[in-house]
Amino acid sequence: MQIILLEKMANLGELGDVVKVRDGFARNFLIPQGKAKRATEGNIAEFALRRVELEKAQAAMLAEARERAAKIEGLLVQVTQKAGVDGKLFGSVTNSDISDALKAQGFEVPKAAIRMPEGPIKQVGDQQLKIALHSDVVVTITVSVLGEQ
Repeated sequence: MQIILLEKMANLGELGDVVKVRDGFARNFLIPQGKAKRATEGNIAEFALRRVELEKAQAAMLAEARERAAKIEGLLVQVTQKAGVDGKLFGSVTNSDISDALKAQGFEVPKAAIRMPEGPIKQVGDQQLKIALHSDVVVTITVSVLGEQ
């Protein structure tokens, strides 16, 4: 299905690009979330009229993400979990746990923005993680997992 992107999307394209994606991805995610529209002649003409307005909104979102990034960059987040004597956790620390710990420190970060390339943390210690606040703004935080007996 051909769609027009209404915002910049990582791995898809820039604002205003006409791209071909799978039908289900467009119908179930992009269109309902307001991130894209079908690439019909009417929608392309409507987009041309609204392009300046959408670019301003995109710039405002990017500026807000950069402000938040300046506050979060290099932050140390401590999470406590039950652990054995060898430092292995009973369970794991997920992006949801990290999001809750960030919320307790006063930073609202959705759990989908937290990038955990090796999956959930299963060991006591410090680990560097990335948070994607915007497709152009990625910050690094340190997650310190503390074990309790």
